[in-house]
Amino acid sequence: MPQDSASVETSSRQNEIKPADDAAPTPRSSEMLLHGLPSKLLYLTALFIMLAEILIFVPSVANFRITWLTDRLTAARLASLAADAAPGGIIPESVRSELLSTAQLRSVAVKTSGMRKLVLPPEEPFVVDAQFDLREDLDATFSEWLANRFGLVADAIGVFFAPEGRMILVRGHPDPGFRSPLAQEDFVEIVLPEATLKAAMVRYGLNVLGLSIIISIIAAALVYITLIMMFVRPMMRLTRNMLSFSEDPEDASRIIVPSDRRDEIGIAERELARMQRQLSQTLQQKSRLAQLGLAVSKINHDLRNMLASAQIISDRLAAVPDPTVQRFAPKLIASLDRAINFCNDTLRYGRAEEAAPRRELIALRELVEEVGEGLGLPREGIDWRVLIEPKLRVDADPDHLFRILNNICRNAAQAIESQQPPAAGEIVVEARREGLRTIIEVRDNGPGVSAQARARLFQAFAGSSRNGGTGLGLAIAAELVRAHGGTIQLLEVPKGAAFRIEIPDRSRAKYS
Repeated sequence: MPQDSASVETSSRQNEIKPADDAAPTPRSSEMLLHGLPSKLLYLTALFIMLAEILIFVPSVANFRITWLTDRLTAARLASLAADAAPGGIIPESVRSELLSTAQLRSVAVKTSGMRKLVLPPEEPFVVDAQFDLREDLDATFSEWLANRFGLVADAIGVFFAPEGRMILVRGHPDPGFRSPLAQEDFVEIVLPEATLKAAMVRYGLNVLGLSIIISIIAAALVYITLIMMFVRPMMRLTRNMLSFSEDPEDASRIIVPSDRRDEIGIAERELARMQRQLSQTLQQKSRLAQLGLAVSKINHDLRNMLASAQIISDRLAAVPDPTVQRFAPKLIASLDRAINFCNDTLRYGRAEEAAPRRELIALRELVEEVGEGLGLPREGIDWRVLIEPKLRVDADPDHLFRILNNICRNAAQAIESQQPPAAGEIVVEARREGLRTIIEVRDNGPGVSAQARARLFQAFAGSSRNGGTGLGLAIAAELVRAHGGTIQLLEVPKGAAFRIEIPDRSRAKYS
């Protein structure tokens, strides 16, 4: 079936609409997963949560150490009171051992009213490896107080890295009521193995770490999901749309549909849609004007030839007998029809842009039968077959789809009639549903498409292989298919020609 029109570049296997060669490459899914906004947001969220864990864990452990040591100081103070209540101030050996064991201490000393007293002496000699003073200076400045707090944090961290078996001496006030007017001179002094403190800090640290991790995960998940839904997903939608639009700026179906958001993202979506529409219209207009400018000389030449032929035949009709009139009349009519179709197609293609498709669910078989009736099919020498279920519906613009099928079927009929010697032909239109797409195939058993025509099959004014063809029919058909977000392809068949049209559904279209 020689074709009289064209739309995009072809491959060796089949002809189909392709994006421009200089279109921006689409990032792979793996790259988006590793380097996209969601992954960066996940990395930053994890980093900040880890920092929050540190800021929570270290002060908590430091406060636990102070509390634990203060409890030991309180136990030591109670032991000193028990010693003071003993007869003669002397505690029996068994009681002393029990008090030291209960308080987990080695010795206890108390200083009150300027006198230091060893209340619970050690059971055996020992060597003190480190000393810590937990007493607060009530007259300290803010900088001194802050430095003291950082020192306590450093002491708490040092417990985990201290050598095993270290013995420590701790001085402090067990409670505010213990202080005398001498304040700093009064204290309780205890000696204890640091291993018990370290074990308690490890248990507490694990508990705090586990709890903080659970809370942090929940908080991080809520923050992450919120940011993803509110900001990242809209930005990803903008990115995907810009990449898709850059592949084929002339495809009106790729223009973003703005959301109802009133924030900066909504403004960006609306401005992007406006710029995409302007760019698409500008590119379409420039492309058509360029093609029309290049084809002006051909159009004038062909039009003059067709009209001159019609004039010559008309002049001869006036001077010949009736048999000659009957022989030349069909040729005159055919020449005039070609001239009229040529002018109509040229004027229609020369418009700045096609109207946006007004899609609706239509009965495909009825529309195809209407196309056949308009072309006078079937007729002598051409059989017409429609293999479409009556219930099959397609989501498309009825006028656009009629023009698409009319151009393809008209080309098929003209190709069959142009065969030399004449031969009976057949045009078959078949359609089916595949998922969310409607597939339409138009086949004929005509002479097929030449290799020269295949190279520029869908290019306006360039793809016709039939004498008198305008080269616009398939260009218009391909443009209308693109406006629906679909594709049109020339299939490889043993005889004749076959076109495959794919039209995707809208998400809101309902098929039942």
